[in-house]
Amino acid sequence: MPGHPHLPAAWSPAVALVAVLAVAYVAAAVRAGTGPRGWRHHRTAAWLLGCAVAAVALSPALAGHDPRTHVARHLLLGMVAPLGLVLAAPVTLLLRVSAPATRRRIGRVLRSRAVHVLGHPATAALLAVGGLYAVMTTPLAEASETHPVLHTALLLHYLAAGYLFTWAIAGPDPAPRRPGTATRVVVLVLAVAAHAVLAKILYARAPTEQDAEAAQLMYYGGDLAELALAAALFATWYRRRARIPARQ
Repeated sequence: MPGHPHLPAAWSPAVALVAVLAVAYVAAAVRAGTGPRGWRHHRTAAWLLGCAVAAVALSPALAGHDPRTHVARHLLLGMVAPLGLVLAAPVTLLLRVSAPATRRRIGRVLRSRAVHVLGHPATAALLAVGGLYAVMTTPLAEASETHPVLHTALLLHYLAAGYLFTWAIAGPDPAPRRPGTATRVVVLVLAVAAHAVLAKILYARAPTEQDAEAAQLMYYGGDLAELALAAALFATWYRRRARIPARQ
């Protein structure tokens, strides 16, 4: 399981973009907070935490050839940052502060077949975990070491696929035709198992001690992140089951 080279200077704009998204969310949250329904501070805190984790993962601080660094990036970008970003309910916030015409357009997108297919937990799991298999068990990761564009694409895939999977499993944002809790639990369990199997495969094949440690980091770090995602899913289920209004 090869690592990655030092990030090029081009990644500085990526960190800057994360900062812009953090500021934009806070500005929207302040605007929504002046309305009759307000906006919960824990949503804003979740967004800022997710942005901070993503910025660290994309920064040169985690650059290098060490395979443990690559796994750390996968965990931060694909599992930890998405949890904060999703639980911040950014689509709900956007709907809250947008004009009626914009809200109608967003609603049409959310009800579209493309979003329904991509947002299905099974599809999202295939993109997130299946994509990880494609990277870690093939020469793709090694090839990215000498191709900055491919390297960039892999990091963006981790973040995008992780966000989609987290949203499909436990997202608080509106999602018309989202499968029920039972389906999401089954998909989550299968995804957890597949992630653990991949970590064991990498550990068994590890050519160096660093690769073995990277596989262990994937196994135990993934467990912690997946436990947090499961907690978010069941918290959502409990609120619905108990008929407690989910104040955004």
